Amino acid sequence: MNREDIKTKTRNFMAKTFHGAEIADDQDIFALGFVNSLFAMQLVMFVENEFGVTVEDNDLDIDNFRSINAIANLVESKQS
Repeated sequence: MNREDIKTKTRNFMAKTFHGAEIADDQDIFALGFVNSLFAMQLVMFVENEFGVTVEDNDLDIDNFRSINAIANLVESKQS
């Protein structure tokens, strides 16, 4: 899956979860106040299920999930 597909799927997931809020690829979703502990778990599950990767304990760094770009970077590194 290419980078744009990863970002599009992630953007769509967030738009549904955040009731249509538009988030730029480099915006910090934690700083925006969108993330609580339940959503953080849902986001990890989304990444694993949608992209067929396993998020290991050492991947559970806030910086890997801070933005759409960061998530795309994580998925790309896990898929390679």
